[in-house]
Amino acid sequence: MKKILLTLVTLICTVAQAQEKISLEYYLPQNVSYNQEIPKPSEIIGHEVGEWHVTHDKLVYYMQALAKASDRISLEDRGKTFEDRPLLLLTITAPKNHQNIADIQQNHHAITTSEGSNADVSSIPIVVYQGFSIHGNEPSGANAGLAYAYYLAAAQGPEIEKLLEETVILMDPSFNPDGLQRFAYWANMHRSDNLNPDGNDREYREVWPGGRTNHYWFDMNRDWLPVQLPESRARIETFHKWMPNILTDHHEMGTNSSFFFQPGEPNRVHPLTPKINQELTAEIGTFHSKALDKIGSLYYSEEDYDDYYYGKGSTFPDVNGGIGILFEQASSRGHIQESDNGIITFPFTIRNQFTTAVSTIEAAQAMRVKILKYQQQFFKDAANEALKSKNNAIIFGDRKDAAKAWHLAEILERQKIKFHSLANDATINGKNFKKENSYVIPLNQRNQRLVKAMFEKRTTFTDSLFYDISAWTFPLAFDVDYEEVNSLSNAGSEITKLAPLKGSIGPKANYAYLFEWHEYYSPKALNAILNKGIRVKVGKTPFSVEGKSYDYGTIMIPVQNQDLDATELHTFLATVAQESAIEIVSVGTGHTVGIDLGSNEFKTIKKQEVAILVGNGITSYDAGEIWHLFDQRYDIKLTKLDADYFSRTDLDRYTAIIMPNTNSGLDKSGTEKLKTWVRNGGNLIGYRGTTNWLEKNEFIKLKFKNDTLVAKNISYEQREKFSGAQVTGGAIFDTKIDRSHPINFGYKNNHLALFRNTNIFIEPNKNSYNNPIQYTNNPLLSGYISEEKLKLLKNSVPFQVQGSGSGNVIIFTDNTNFRAFWYGTNKLLMNAIFFGDLM
Repeated sequence: MKKILLTLVTLICTVAQAQEKISLEYYLPQNVSYNQEIPKPSEIIGHEVGEWHVTHDKLVYYMQALAKASDRISLEDRGKTFEDRPLLLLTITAPKNHQNIADIQQNHHAITTSEGSNADVSSIPIVVYQGFSIHGNEPSGANAGLAYAYYLAAAQGPEIEKLLEETVILMDPSFNPDGLQRFAYWANMHRSDNLNPDGNDREYREVWPGGRTNHYWFDMNRDWLPVQLPESRARIETFHKWMPNILTDHHEMGTNSSFFFQPGEPNRVHPLTPKINQELTAEIGTFHSKALDKIGSLYYSEEDYDDYYYGKGSTFPDVNGGIGILFEQASSRGHIQESDNGIITFPFTIRNQFTTAVSTIEAAQAMRVKILKYQQQFFKDAANEALKSKNNAIIFGDRKDAAKAWHLAEILERQKIKFHSLANDATINGKNFKKENSYVIPLNQRNQRLVKAMFEKRTTFTDSLFYDISAWTFPLAFDVDYEEVNSLSNAGSEITKLAPLKGSIGPKANYAYLFEWHEYYSPKALNAILNKGIRVKVGKTPFSVEGKSYDYGTIMIPVQNQDLDATELHTFLATVAQESAIEIVSVGTGHTVGIDLGSNEFKTIKKQEVAILVGNGITSYDAGEIWHLFDQRYDIKLTKLDADYFSRTDLDRYTAIIMPNTNSGLDKSGTEKLKTWVRNGGNLIGYRGTTNWLEKNEFIKLKFKNDTLVAKNISYEQREKFSGAQVTGGAIFDTKIDRSHPINFGYKNNHLALFRNTNIFIEPNKNSYNNPIQYTNNPLLSGYISEEKLKLLKNSVPFQVQGSGSGNVIIFTDNTNFRAFWYGTNKLLMNAIFFGDLM
């Protein structure tokens, strides 16, 4: 009893101390004087740092006030988020450096080129890019940025002045403005005057989808390489403009942890990252250790986190001659919370982030010449590697689809990778490359390692555990043809600025218009046409007319019996062709080689009304990827139905409902409602774990291939590695497809690469025509999968469709819309929606 009372008294005292008013001095070094003319955060935002969670608008106000008050800071607005919030960058350095900042930037960038490979770096400032809270509900970073920016602007004395003379700091105060705003609203609306550390309090239990992600629910710390989101585009432009030597990424982790800084797991470093990169990271880590020791904070490194996937902020610099550093702070997830390490307060988490932000620039200054020489040597070594591939190049393209290849080239352009047009049409190893739709990447270039990281296929690894995906081969993700050649004879002129995609239409027709389904934006065009009330049909088999061949899934718009007359129809379709960047062909006859245009093999397509299930139990990443695909790529209206009110929703208006990954599905009432809707003619489309739920609830009959693996001779200590090795965290696999099936309309090849991050294996249907997509007997293309799981995957099927009453249940075991850059399989979902009635 006495022990319980002592514990309660200790807890009360700790909470009381935690609720004492925090001042700015709690964070700042005390042996430094501060310029009184620089405004403190509380003078602008109205509260002390850590007293409330700063909202993004207040964060912006303070950074603007600092830039106005300090000659050490310049402020740049680099664009807007989806929710129209500014993407700010502070450049912080000595005033005299600001006076010739363009020359400093140019000279620094030059050491990454052949011209500067032997330049003297002793007088060049080191560049440090510091970014905060890319996950919005990991807010200690962005809140620490308030105190950190004040420190850099206001601190006085020879030490800080010398540091700023030798350093250019690029500070991104909020990598994720929309997520930060969402979480700050949540935390602040639940804050009590009497702070409550009970982890059961609603303050620490965010509602779906939470504040981690951006507007479309993307984890933006996976987008440094694909660069699909506006926030990413701004920071990648800054990165390549400056080529920073160090990039820090401030995160949070579980409340019961302490503080992590890199290096991470030594066996999980990408092979393209030089060994010295990790050695320098470890040396920088000694500065963090010393700083955290000084304030008594627990910490660790070389565990849990890895340096493998180059799409993360802490890893992306490693393939670009810099050093990426991840910080992970145990999260208070609000204002104060109980943990295994005692009461953890929001100000405490902020102080650790502030402390390591400062120790980073102190390390940068102390190691300045060494790190600059490393960067210089990195690109010198890369240039020597490139010379071995002097005449080598990668050619990629899609003769039927200009858009997919263009969007891959767009990533190259954003990543400052040199590429050329294709000089002439070419056939290489049986693959046909069309001049207008193809590109050539010479391997003898400055960013050769980055090219390799994007295009390589890798299937052997030193470790079987991965923090993120193990494969991201871009041409496979985009489903484009590609070949490596040992000649530059196919290279045309270098492309320094991609021309926008264009569409076209033939002359006004009096009979019909046709367009093939191959182009990436064909679904956008079809949706616009259907929304206009125009009758549209799809051809189920190939044909030729007026000297041109048309493949499965060709769209036909008859001219007669439309609400628009022939001139109005042509004008409208011309607009559609331009906005969707497709080719629409005019034809003057219905007589073809193959099915005539009046054949019953042309089926009418109806206007679609699509909904998606969201809310508790649904993976927000998967749902957001689909929402983004519909809203940003295809301009298709998508209704988000929350699982909480689904059973009370009138579903009659919807032609298709999408269920992203879920294990819990719907309650009994919602389940029965959904079954009735399907039987009445709806098309239900389920992804990943939803497959299990649909089978369990008798929407569809499937036979799963089950894992019988048993741990033998595995110690208790080894159990986590044993189970972790069976996780398929993200790899790429080969399938053979039946192009005549409506699910595969628009694909020109007989094989399709699929991304997979599940261990759901389905036996093929006894009738081969019901297996239009099937994994091959040798399916692994790139990435890691255990031998046991690979055996189960061979010849299994990732897609099935079964009728139920007048409707269909369609399932995908894999994510066809992964992280917005898996362009190559986006069309599978569109086919399920527009052609579901044909299946």
